[in-house]
Amino acid sequence: MQAESDAENATGGGAARTNGTPVAPVVPATPVAAGPVAAGPAKAGAEAPVRSRRFPSITRDTARPEGSGRAVPGAVSTPARQWPMLSVLTATAVGLLATAFGHPRVGCLAIGLALIAASVMRRVLPSVGMLAVRSRFTDMITYGLLGVAITLLALVMAAPKPWLVLPFMESAVRFTVR
Repeated sequence: MQAESDAENATGGGAARTNGTPVAPVVPATPVAAGPVAAGPAKAGAEAPVRSRRFPSITRDTARPEGSGRAVPGAVSTPARQWPMLSVLTATAVGLLATAFGHPRVGCLAIGLALIAASVMRRVLPSVGMLAVRSRFTDMITYGLLGVAITLLALVMAAPKPWLVLPFMESAVRFTVR
């Protein structure tokens, strides 16, 4: 069997795997000039190969994510580089603990303010580590809208008495909840 594939390769039949199945020859993606390349200046009639500025149709690697360590230089430890994300997570954890211990309004306010702070940090700081998930604009809008919504719901919350009274909220709640 090995002798047959060796004979086939010698006669130009192509490469074969050890089990005998033929393998297609490897063809380079760009044409290669036959013969040695001269180190001197190019001939007058010869053109240099044109490189495309387009992205390749098949990528071999992925881009480094924006938040993977750009908040602070790489010499600093990872928690210090991720301080924006850690501050938002800490404020959210405080809000969840306050809610768990029987203070839902304070807890929701802490979570809403943490999201508003995330929106402000995403706008003001040049790099925010892992707080950067999408584009800057999308992150700002998402964090800001969620933060404002949670904060307003905490202020309008009817347990036991709302801190903020909005006239349209009573009718909106009556038609949606009751």
